[in-house]
Amino acid sequence: MLDQIDRKLLTLLQEDASLSLNELAEQVNLSRNACWNRIRQMEDKGIIVGRVTLLDPEALNVGLTVFIAVRTNHHTAEWLETFRAAVRDLPEIIGIYRTTGDTDYLLQAVVPSMKAYDALYQRLISRVELSDVSSSFVMEEIKRTTVLPLGYA
Repeated sequence: MLDQIDRKLLTLLQEDASLSLNELAEQVNLSRNACWNRIRQMEDKGIIVGRVTLLDPEALNVGLTVFIAVRTNHHTAEWLETFRAAVRDLPEIIGIYRTTGDTDYLLQAVVPSMKAYDALYQRLISRVELSDVSSSFVMEEIKRTTVLPLGYA
């Protein structure tokens, strides 16, 4: 269970992982060493799993987000391993989720254009047999965040 200081540290780190240890310690009213120990404990427990730099997709010419709904008639371990390998190796695919309901897998991809999406689609279907693929293109991004809610922790 996290206490109030841990939650505050995690909030600060989720908002800006580039904050120095001194800045973090000052904002949570801890010494530098006590702050570092808390962060290390949360890393050791697997609460903090990494630190990244977020990039602007538009600035990198991958501003078109596509959600790809995949259905399959194959539910074997062999097919699943082939599917995992196929989607893992496609850098445009930034999220892969196994889901309930009519869709078996939901993929999130970023590409520069419809033409680039078609090339991605062709590479995907050449690597693994799929029963049905349906794509939705994002017209407006209303909210996108990497910040997780901490009220349940």
